[in-house]
Amino acid sequence: MTGRATGRIVVVTGGARGIGRAIVDRFAAEGATVVIGDLTDPGELFLQSDVAAGLAVAGHREWVPLDVTDEISILAFSESVAAAHGGVDVLVNNAGIMDTRALADETVAGWDLTMAVNLRGPFLMAKHLVSLMEGRADPAIVNIGSIEGLGANTFHSSYAASKAGVHGLTRALAVELGPAGIRCNAVAPGWIDTELNRGYVDKHPNREQAVADLASLHPVGRIGDPTDVAATVSWLA
Repeated sequence: MTGRATGRIVVVTGGARGIGRAIVDRFAAEGATVVIGDLTDPGELFLQSDVAAGLAVAGHREWVPLDVTDEISILAFSESVAAAHGGVDVLVNNAGIMDTRALADETVAGWDLTMAVNLRGPFLMAKHLVSLMEGRADPAIVNIGSIEGLGANTFHSSYAASKAGVHGLTRALAVELGPAGIRCNAVAPGWIDTELNRGYVDKHPNREQAVADLASLHPVGRIGDPTDVAATVSWLA
């Protein structure tokens, strides 16, 4: 695995934790320079966990502050990456949130925030970073969608709608950017063992039963791990 992405510049939004963190680690282990776009500085967190795991990272990881809901922040991020690295080989639109409410309890503010992070964010990132990808060797965009973009769960109206939008955006970008040599794909994970999802399960009155029920939905008989998604993203990139 080491060396597969040597020399490549990879941008990962929401890379401080969960699936994003696993994607960052994967590309770094493959030798890439990974730019983490996140509201949170993951530096100390990464350092502590790397030391604890005895992880030897082949590539380089750096953090640039980013709010994917704010176009001005995205423009500043793009300018920073361009100045530091000259271009981008891979854009991974991973940042996302999940708003869990019954339809009657959903608010316009909650709906709009979910759309701003999960759907408008990938749109704006692609819009403002595609110029940094043109002319690169085999550039790629990978969007993190969800199985809920293909189906749905109760109390997830805004989340399911946003992820369906991500899948539609991905198809549109693939058609539009393909002639310029920029590939665009999406990954639609099932239930993944992340802090976000564990918080959801922890609220269940029978946590063990909830975990068992979720595992039974997957053909492999287990809940997915962030590294499963990271491996798929790496392959698509």
